[in-house]
Amino acid sequence: MHLLKSLLANVLVASALATVPMLAQADAMDDINKNGTLTIAVQTQGPPVSFIDKNGERAGLAIDIARMFADDMGVKLVIQDYDWKGLIPALTSGKADLIAADMTPTAKRNMQVLFTNPVFYLETVAFANKDKHFKSWEALNNPAITVGATQASSYADAAKKILPKAQLKEFGGGNAQTVQAVVSGRADAGISDRAQIATFVNSSPELEVLDGTMTKEPLSFATRPDSVHLLLALNNYIRLIEIDGRLKERTDYWWNSTAWEADHK
Repeated sequence: MHLLKSLLANVLVASALATVPMLAQADAMDDINKNGTLTIAVQTQGPPVSFIDKNGERAGLAIDIARMFADDMGVKLVIQDYDWKGLIPALTSGKADLIAADMTPTAKRNMQVLFTNPVFYLETVAFANKDKHFKSWEALNNPAITVGATQASSYADAAKKILPKAQLKEFGGGNAQTVQAVVSGRADAGISDRAQIATFVNSSPELEVLDGTMTKEPLSFATRPDSVHLLLALNNYIRLIEIDGRLKERTDYWWNSTAWEADHK
């Protein structure tokens, strides 16, 4: 009987050990340590989060945070540029270690990737040409009105849910394409976030932000589902720079004001 119990115990241990390789699969952090590089996927058409500045250099809030993370780890930062809809495929295919963008951690996206704790927050607002005489975003919920938003974005999702009667047009290439459509009359109004649209309004006096906030959402970075070590490291880092004040300093500069424009536009 004692021998039988021993054999059974050995079988159970062997069965448990057989699952270890599944739990210890290579994490993106392993490749970062091995190669000495952190590769991020960004959308560089979206100031003030990520863009090419007047000096031809990549700049923005997401770039700054990713660069700080890489510097503090002692690795080289590699930046890859994609359209918005290409960010998640770039990550899941292994072309990038993480997405550094203003991405809302929706339930649908969570089926494909793992999101960090919120890095910053956005307020979704509507904008239009002043000669349209729209007072608030509620006025856009009309079948005769065309509303533009970035393709496959939370802005488009907000329009579908909150402005179901309006005609939605989705544009690739980020906010710049939506703004161009509104300015040229191809859309009656657009949906974006307050921080990003402030830049366009400053340079396009014919535009105005409509009254009211449509939604307020957390924004996060993302890793592959098998990159738990990297995810935990990012969450820890976000907490560290919250405590030491670097995150607030960067968000105040890039996100909560247009102070960055004097240095980068």
